[in-house]
Amino acid sequence: MKMYIALNPRLRLTPLVWVLLTLMSLGFVVAMIRYVNGIGAISNLNNAYSWGFWISFDLYTGVAIGSGAFIMASIVYILDLKEFRPLLRPAVLTGFIGYIMVITALLVDLGRPERIWHMMIYQNHTSILLEIGICVMSYTAVLAIEFAPVVFEGIKWQKFAHLIHRFIMPFVILGVVLSTLHQSSLGSLQLIQPTKLHPLWWTPLLPLMFFSSAVCIGLAMIIFESSLSSRAFHRGLETHLLEKLARALPVALAIYLILKFGDLAFGGDFQYLFTSGTMSLLFWGEIMLGVLIPLFMFLFKRVRQSPTGLLVGAASLLLGMILNRFNVSWFAISRSTDVTYFPSWMEVSVSAAIFATGILAFGLTARYLPLFEHEES
Repeated sequence: MKMYIALNPRLRLTPLVWVLLTLMSLGFVVAMIRYVNGIGAISNLNNAYSWGFWISFDLYTGVAIGSGAFIMASIVYILDLKEFRPLLRPAVLTGFIGYIMVITALLVDLGRPERIWHMMIYQNHTSILLEIGICVMSYTAVLAIEFAPVVFEGIKWQKFAHLIHRFIMPFVILGVVLSTLHQSSLGSLQLIQPTKLHPLWWTPLLPLMFFSSAVCIGLAMIIFESSLSSRAFHRGLETHLLEKLARALPVALAIYLILKFGDLAFGGDFQYLFTSGTMSLLFWGEIMLGVLIPLFMFLFKRVRQSPTGLLVGAASLLLGMILNRFNVSWFAISRSTDVTYFPSWMEVSVSAAIFATGILAFGLTARYLPLFEHEES
């Protein structure tokens, strides 16, 4: 028998909601200035730094934190572990919102959003970006289909919800394939920079590194989102399920760690671990936060069964892996010029607005649709 969490249908304009609405309004105004006057009117990007904060945060980080959707869909539908169903809908929603945020940010970054369809018509068949663009667009559509039953149940269209559930498996498999392709392809984008990306990060295994880290990020994001939503909506935390996901994280992180240091050893790059100044600090920062701390934390059962332990371990992993995405796409790339770059407040405001919109969208969905599902025996 299934029951749904009964949530207060009224939207309260709490201080947090006002902050989110303010950030959204400010970002919207800045985005309009960008469209009217060009990217130079709001951004500090230049010829030496054509990629900056938006790409590192909105694209590289946004796509990674959306990986929990394909992981949870794989667990529930492909591996047929039905006990994890209570975690499925929030994970799919998080991924869906995350990908919409990525697309929105790219439209502001690239400009001319009315020409987004040109990518599909005027294709560059040798470009990794074409593959990423097609996969992201397609997977966003898949996520919309996967989440559609929640919408239909919310508006009492049960027949449509059952119809999608009946034919959901092909879309889940397609989503896993698409996610695997573009999660790894984000690493492939950096393969053309062997002389610019620091040796601590450049490797021909970058696609594999990105995919293996995305698996870790996806598991951590499910734990992180569940922990925060349980607090925000005053609902029970599925600790028994999150404990099982946390139990898998040390294995996933160990695989990533072996790949990382095995590649450094094979490539003869151990010399850079402690002799590269700021680069060494950035490298060990991401390893400590994103790998070693959560790995050792989640080895202990009492941590995995503690709501605080789960939240802290997942947050540490996410911070470390986000630092990795910034390192690979920004911090660790050498420039042949003295020109520097630091994001303007307007660049940050656009990302903050998109992030605030995502938080508000999740909150509204949780209040008005049957997002949280519990199984009763």
